[in-house]
Amino acid sequence: MIPSNIYYSKNCMTKVEIDEGSGFCFGVVTAIHKAEEELAKGGKLYCLGDIVHNSREVERLKEMGLVTINHDEFNRLHDAKVLLRAHGEPPETYETARRNNIEIIDATCPVVLRLQKRIKQEYDQEDTKDKQIVIYGKNGHAEVLGLVGQTDGKAIVIEKPEEVQKLDFGKSIRLYSQTTKSLDGFKEIVAYIEEHISPQATFEYYDTICRQVANRIPNIRKFAASHDLIFFVSGKKSSNGKMLFSECQKVNPNSHLIDSVEEIDLSLLSDAGSIGICGATSTPKWLMEEIYEAIKNRI
Repeated sequence: MIPSNIYYSKNCMTKVEIDEGSGFCFGVVTAIHKAEEELAKGGKLYCLGDIVHNSREVERLKEMGLVTINHDEFNRLHDAKVLLRAHGEPPETYETARRNNIEIIDATCPVVLRLQKRIKQEYDQEDTKDKQIVIYGKNGHAEVLGLVGQTDGKAIVIEKPEEVQKLDFGKSIRLYSQTTKSLDGFKEIVAYIEEHISPQATFEYYDTICRQVANRIPNIRKFAASHDLIFFVSGKKSSNGKMLFSECQKVNPNSHLIDSVEEIDLSLLSDAGSIGICGATSTPKWLMEEIYEAIKNRI
């Protein structure tokens, strides 16, 4: 029996498959369920920032009544209900909510929440002046802003392994990572610091990368390598999408990033014996299924 995520064309010349391991991670699923539950009760629900970095899913929830706001709008809001997405928020967001009588529906991912608490505990220790708290992550990313906020803005953010050189190796270092960063990049940074840190300083690192995300890398490489043609479905804003798409390209140069049915290049379909559809932790299953159905109808 052929699994429901695999289709063979009538002449059995082309196979189309959706990657079973792709789609929303646990944190995003929880945030969306919380939003849907609140919206079902009626009344107005705001979300601080896009609930997920996928414009199609944001649009679907907007049609259900979810209103996306930025931090400036949040600061002006009073007596309202606001959902905090999986990425998490810095302490001042909660302070503003208390001050403005805003009810918070907190959908911060538990993995991110544990990381925030760990960084806060590190920062609150007495020897804070003598050490650098370093976060391997994307500057300006919502999760990273929430993490840096635990240190009153004093944490140092490095986006790429080569940026590690800007650290002061004469001072102690405590290294953390954004939960969705590359494990290989993190290991590279650890190795460089271990090699260059002064004997008078101490270095401790905490692998805080979410395994649900990290484990997708070997899986998606295997999936992409097993097909002639890959359509990687992701919103253009998704950091995780950019990272996983680049992994697809490494093993299969015939990989294409799309965000909708309209972006499918039909000219690519005729030469492919097998077509794979996969996506990021911010890609809804329904969108991959929509693309799967569209391809089925054209081969």
